[in-house]
Amino acid sequence: MIYLQLFWSFFQIGLFSFGGGYVALPLIQEQVVNIRGWLTMQEFADVVTISQMTPGPISINAASFVGAKMGGILGSVIATLGNVFPPFVIVITLAFIYYRYKSLKVMQGILYGLRPAVVALIASAGLTMLIHALYSTTGTLSWFAVVLFVIGFVIIRIKKINPIIIIGVSGVVAVAMGLLGVPL
Repeated sequence: MIYLQLFWSFFQIGLFSFGGGYVALPLIQEQVVNIRGWLTMQEFADVVTISQMTPGPISINAASFVGAKMGGILGSVIATLGNVFPPFVIVITLAFIYYRYKSLKVMQGILYGLRPAVVALIASAGLTMLIHALYSTTGTLSWFAVVLFVIGFVIIRIKKINPIIIIGVSGVVAVAMGLLGVPL
């Protein structure tokens, strides 16, 4: 039964994740945290973090992780197939339609109209992740996380340093602080 649930949950995510991986975040959260309860919000934040550091789309990485947690290797394969199948069919269909009708103003209008919705979904996912990253599991603001966030944000914006380096350095700093007994 878990395999069918994994397939169906990630099928829905794949079906409605227009705009890329970041757009899928609220959908993944709704399915795996809120509806199914397969992950806690903290585990979901960890999955997103790991998905950012590993190659591949976020939704596929999340499907693989959740599937493995809930159903082993077979669960991972089934969740990933459920996630990939709808976009595969949609992209092939849309490619055919786009190349056939790309000069029509209606087609351009549809694409133009989808952009704000995609931005809103990305902003929603980002805000949710930010809130959960800055607050501890007890619901109190983690000043350590706030300081790391502000420093990382400023460095990325001003110095244009690769975000992967910021993620790595932040992880090292957090481990060092934890080993020193500093509350995070």
